[in-house]
Amino acid sequence: MNRTRIITTLERLRRHYGEQRWWCQENRLADWVSMILIQQTTQQNAEKALAGLADVLTPAALAALPLEALQARIRPAGFYKQKSVYIKELVQWFIDKGGDLAAFTEVPTAALRTELLTLKGVGQETADAMLLYIFGRKVFIADRYALRLFQRLGLSTAGDYTTLRAECMLLLDDVSLHTAQEWHAVIDEHGKAFRKNPQLDESWLCPPASPA
Repeated sequence: MNRTRIITTLERLRRHYGEQRWWCQENRLADWVSMILIQQTTQQNAEKALAGLADVLTPAALAALPLEALQARIRPAGFYKQKSVYIKELVQWFIDKGGDLAAFTEVPTAALRTELLTLKGVGQETADAMLLYIFGRKVFIADRYALRLFQRLGLSTAGDYTTLRAECMLLLDDVSLHTAQEWHAVIDEHGKAFRKNPQLDESWLCPPASPA
């Protein structure tokens, strides 16, 4: 992979779509729970479900909320029975760890990722989203939008999450956490735009490859 071409592409996306920062809710638990609610549904449905939790968005309140009541509140997100279990397990794990994000500061990123992956409902993409936006770790989320974008533009031949993630983690060595967060956000913004219009012109995005 060509590091310069990829960084140029990502920065062009960033300039085009502008600052995102949609993850900066005052209540960080709202962002965290949203990562469960958004699974296999639309942003609109996830937001409706999150609104139903507005008065219980603390670890203690969610832990105390009966499972059936939680299911009723998040029903708009779909798969509400599974997601209620996922949310309960996530919140209880957090409480058992001290209920404070500061307690994770000294935990190495790889170890924290491994632990997150043991939680129900947390796969690679969700674990990396939590690392990037909740725990403030520089990781690359190699979701379907990133995979398809890199393939279309000839930026990578990676065909799966693990491979693309490993390649792109190297891109983060010399950038800030904020840049890493914005890169993922604009990749997803562009992916949604391309999904709506598969004929979208992307010629402006990627500089030509240097001659061999």
